[in-house]
Amino acid sequence: MGKALQAASGTPVTVYGIPNCDQVKKARRWLAAHQVEHAFHDFKKLGLDATLAERWIATAGSARVINRKGTTWRALDDDSKALADKASGAIALVCTHPSLVKRPVLDCAGTLSIGFDPDHYATLFT
Repeated sequence: MGKALQAASGTPVTVYGIPNCDQVKKARRWLAAHQVEHAFHDFKKLGLDATLAERWIATAGSARVINRKGTTWRALDDDSKALADKASGAIALVCTHPSLVKRPVLDCAGTLSIGFDPDHYATLFT
């Protein structure tokens, strides 16, 4: 592609995830191919702070933010899993286990996109 795409608002784009996740890799390749400048926040190295987790859960809901199909979820005991049913518990859970977050989370000027969908990404950028 010859022309760089930009966020509709012209504001920064951040991709949150872990570098070895296939969906994160696809999202980052899509952004690079479309020349979308973005920062990458690696959960493994940088963790996830409670303020960010709280905003994501308030915006999208814990059912959308927490991946209940992954190995991290399956490894949790029942008491830990029960924490996901309330916002405060879900926030604590994803901060303690950032790998529970569905990936990637793309933050484009406060607009969240959870999971990789190339068609949705195309609507976020002009």
